[in-house]
Amino acid sequence: MVPACCVAQICCCCGPAPCGSSCPCCRIRVSTGTRLLYVLFHVLACAVCCFMLSRTVVEAIKEKVPLYAVLCEHLPGGSDCDILVGYSAVYRICFGTACFYLGQAALLINVKSSTNGRALLHNGFWFLKLLLLVVLWAAAFFIPDQRFIRAWHLVGICGGFAFILVQLVLITAFAHTWNKNWLTGASGDKRWCLAVLLTTLGFYLVASMAYTFLYKFYTHPGGCVLNKGLLAFNGCLCLLLSFVSVTPCVRLRPSSSGPLQASIICCYIMYLTFSALSSRPPEKVQYQGQNVTICFPSIGKDGMQTEDTVVAVLGAGVMYVCVLFACNEASLLAEIFGPLWMIKIYSVEFKDRTEEDLAESAGSSGGHNESDRVIYSYSAFHFVFFLASLYVMMTLTNWFSYEDAELETTFTHGSWSTFWVKVASGWACILLYFWLLLAPLCLPGSHQRHPNNPAQRIVRRRRRALHRVSVAT
Repeated sequence: MVPACCVAQICCCCGPAPCGSSCPCCRIRVSTGTRLLYVLFHVLACAVCCFMLSRTVVEAIKEKVPLYAVLCEHLPGGSDCDILVGYSAVYRICFGTACFYLGQAALLINVKSSTNGRALLHNGFWFLKLLLLVVLWAAAFFIPDQRFIRAWHLVGICGGFAFILVQLVLITAFAHTWNKNWLTGASGDKRWCLAVLLTTLGFYLVASMAYTFLYKFYTHPGGCVLNKGLLAFNGCLCLLLSFVSVTPCVRLRPSSSGPLQASIICCYIMYLTFSALSSRPPEKVQYQGQNVTICFPSIGKDGMQTEDTVVAVLGAGVMYVCVLFACNEASLLAEIFGPLWMIKIYSVEFKDRTEEDLAESAGSSGGHNESDRVIYSYSAFHFVFFLASLYVMMTLTNWFSYEDAELETTFTHGSWSTFWVKVASGWACILLYFWLLLAPLCLPGSHQRHPNNPAQRIVRRRRRALHRVSVAT
């Protein structure tokens, strides 16, 4: 058993055999194992970027790495060697990572089966792909610095905003589909009504606690007027969208509007508000005869607000969870709806066809290991990871003010550009949600899909075999 497993792992690392299916010791599917390994690749790239951006790590490298001065002489950065650390190093690491994913996205276009020759490159050769990723990282440091940073910065801005749009579409679609599935279940089993009620109350409780936390730790009696205004405005928007989601004129049109959907969006808005407030620069004011720095998340014993690494870790963790969610769900939806999935997903939801299409896809892929049809789009999976690499690069380097970026301050008091990007993302999410609710009112014939239609309830009961809480359900 052990020798067979070792041989299988060698074939997985250096050959076309996929990890998971070839090893008798492993019980995971090929699609799951492949996505997990690519996630590890992306986590590795982000970890390297964080180390390169950390002020503490940079100082340790300059003092303790013996080959540091030798590398400085042979790289375009010259004797100052700024190219090896800081924002320049992050840009180059992300450049190599983006090229790695973009190349695979182009190579794997229109792959429909894991038995395809190109699919073998996607599911196998893991050691060689890791070696290729490291080579791309190293090669990026030999690119001249003068024009590369400015050009790659513009590419990063476009890719970062594109990923934000993808993320917003997926979050709103996730809330829409989750609410739709559970309301469909509630039409046949009243226990689903209790689940919907408890889950809705739970999300609203989390959103309320987050709002209280933000008001307590990100405002100050001596200032933080912008923080107070943003919290008040976003709080009113959350109340407004919650009210609109339960109004009769809206609920009679789209069959999946309801408080559960609104509660999920409120939680996400609170996260974006937290991300914005923790990314803005501090304020220095006079309070009670003392010069204090305010608008930080924690308060020291002397009454002054000081930076907190816990908040930085929390912000980075939630951000990366959203990144992984977007990469996985976008690839699933791209396989079902095609390249224009971001447009079709909403039109299909309004036509009441998403449930049927997704159930058929999940049912057809549940019994095999992608030998007949791939579960997710390989090309879209890598392309979204390409966009995610640019988004992580821009987030770590404070978007438009990348020259002074440091890891220790990125998620606690970054820059005004990062602050306004996060604020705009929250408002865009609210506008997208309102469009999702109100657009059916303008669609011709939308009244024919009334949620209380007995014929539709019978059809939905027949489709209730799968209730996986996901966009791709």
